Amino acid sequence: MTTRSYTGAALFDGCCLHHGAALNVADGRVESIGPATGPVTELPPGILCPGFLDLQVNGAGGIAVDGNITPESLAAICATQTALGATGCLPTLITDTAAATATVIAAGIEAARRQTPGFLGLHLEGPHLDPSRKGAHDAALIRPMTDADLTALLHAAENLPALMVTVAPESATPAQIATLRAAGAIVSLGHSDCTAATALAARADCATHLFNAMSQLGNREPGLVGAVLSSNLYAGLIADGIHVDPVTLRVALAAKPDRIFLVSDCMALAGTDLAEMALGGRLIQRRNGRLTLADGTLAGADLTIPRALQVLAEIGIAPERALAMATRIPATLIRRPDLGTLQPGALADMVHLSPDWTLTKVWRAGRPVS
Repeated sequence: MTTRSYTGAALFDGCCLHHGAALNVADGRVESIGPATGPVTELPPGILCPGFLDLQVNGAGGIAVDGNITPESLAAICATQTALGATGCLPTLITDTAAATATVIAAGIEAARRQTPGFLGLHLEGPHLDPSRKGAHDAALIRPMTDADLTALLHAAENLPALMVTVAPESATPAQIATLRAAGAIVSLGHSDCTAATALAARADCATHLFNAMSQLGNREPGLVGAVLSSNLYAGLIADGIHVDPVTLRVALAAKPDRIFLVSDCMALAGTDLAEMALGGRLIQRRNGRLTLADGTLAGADLTIPRALQVLAEIGIAPERALAMATRIPATLIRRPDLGTLQPGALADMVHLSPDWTLTKVWRAGRPVS
């Protein structure tokens, strides 16, 4: 077993920054942080940190997560995401037909069986949502959860490494949510106009893209936003400065010191120079850092995790806090203690960031991939 020692950059271990120490990697896993114990790789200035985990990826490399997905196309999405710094992701299907959902679940189960690099499981965002908060989802396909839907989701939860399901309390009962959670699914509330009391009574794990497509914080009704900020719910956040204003970002992070994590909510355009794509027969246009439908509705984000970290740095969020939002916190939510950290025994999935947060290099299990 040969040890490789990485020096020259600050080290973020998932919680803290270490300066002047070496990261020692052996057999694809972290051995220690401290004095170098093997041949040294001198890195440029910047930060060496765990690979990013993105729990909301609608596609990448020109491939959308839809009813045409295959295990091979899931692998291609994960490979593109790795090149963008997300060494692990949850490919995400937005509201679609039952047949499309079944296809995606089957492809995901096979991708897991093949141990596809970077594939952490699936995120099914819909169709059990509130049409009044549909966002870019097709309202004609939104519907309440049936027994057949629940059975399909339980099968997915049993056979995937992780399953996140976004539902609205208007379309999924507390009993259905409890059954999903008991089976190991991560239930996230989103695309909902529910009250804070209803959100808390649902007893879910998480909220999807905080502030977007949900009831807002009001002086007399706290809404889903208030429920998230006042409870132990986790919450994904699209930190592109477009979906959530920088002032609102700062307020949310001050109100909730932990359990908020970064998501890209990227579409198939990620990792390409494409200017547009089709989504369920509707055109998505890419203009000035935005992805929109023809009517101007935001349709996912033109975002990478390194860019989200830049946005957080620009509004004064400490590096340790920002990096945890891309590593340790999502790893904790999906119950993967071997990811999102550089503590001894963790997988040596790593990225190097320059001082201006530009991604410069990616490793998987200690091996360079870019």
